[in-house]
Amino acid sequence: MTDLDRIRAIDTHVHIQVDDSGRYGASDEQRQAMDRYFGSSEPARTVDETAAYYRERNMIAVVFTVDATTNTGHAPNSTDDIIAGAARNPDTLIAYGTVDPLGGAAALDELHRQISLGVHGFKFHPTVQGFDPSDLQFDPLFTAIEQAGLPIVVHTGQTGVGAGVPGGLGLRLGLSNPMLLDEVAARHPQLQIVMAHPSVPWQDEAISIATHKANVWIDLSGWSPKYFSSALVRATRTYLKHKMLFGSDFPALTPDRWLRDFTALELPDDVVQLVLKDNAVRLLGLDGTGAA
Repeated sequence: MTDLDRIRAIDTHVHIQVDDSGRYGASDEQRQAMDRYFGSSEPARTVDETAAYYRERNMIAVVFTVDATTNTGHAPNSTDDIIAGAARNPDTLIAYGTVDPLGGAAALDELHRQISLGVHGFKFHPTVQGFDPSDLQFDPLFTAIEQAGLPIVVHTGQTGVGAGVPGGLGLRLGLSNPMLLDEVAARHPQLQIVMAHPSVPWQDEAISIATHKANVWIDLSGWSPKYFSSALVRATRTYLKHKMLFGSDFPALTPDRWLRDFTALELPDDVVQLVLKDNAVRLLGLDGTGAA
C-alpha cells in the first residue's frame, strides 16, 4: 500500500531493461546507440533494484518494458517479472504492461492476460514496434484498454534507439508523430493517452492535441527541462498545468538530473506540485477518483 503523504514525486516513465534471468529488452546495438545518444552511464537495473533506487528518493515509479519482437526480432525482458516485482514493492512501483501490436490476435490475448495479472496501464513505442497507432487494425487493442479503464503511454518524437546508426536500424520516426494519436484520442474518448516526451520535432502538434482532447496528457520525460521549448514551458506554467506529468526516462536520464533542471525553470509552487505528483495521482487513480 502506498503512503502518498510520504511520496514527493511520481516518475511516470521508467524503463526496466533487464529481468531476473538476465535477459535484456533491447539488443546490444540498440542499447549502445541509446547510451551514446543520452550520454548515459547508468547500469541496467532489475525491477527490485529499481524499487530500491526510487524508495531511497521517496518516489513512485511507473515501470515497463517494450515488446517489439516482430519489428526488431528481439524479444523483450519479461513483463511478468515486472508485474511480480511491482507486487513485491507496492509502496514504490506501478507496473504497466506491453504487447507487440504486430502480433495480431495473439497480442489481444496477451493484453487481456496482462490485465488479469493487474497491470495499471500499457506502454507503446510506435517507432520501435513498427506500427501506425492511427491504423484501424489496432483499434481492438485500444478498445480493450479503454474498456478496462486503463491509461496508455505512447512514445512521441525522435528516439535514441538507432540514433547515429546508418538507416537508424530501419526505425521510422514518422510513426511517432503525435498527430497519429489525435485520431486514437478522437475514436476512444474514454482512453487516457499520455504522449511521452517533448515531441521533437512536433512539439506544437503535441501541445495542440493535449489542449483539444480532454483525454490526452503529456509526460515530460527523456529531455532535460533546460532544453524544453518556450512553448512547452509556457503551456506547463499555465493552460496545460493540469495535464503535464513528471517522467525521467530512467535510466537514460536520472530523476535527480531531471528534477534539478526542472527547479531551474522557477515555476510556481502549485504548478510544481501538479507536475511532480498531483496530476499523476489523478491519472492513476491513486486517490480513488481516477483520471478526470
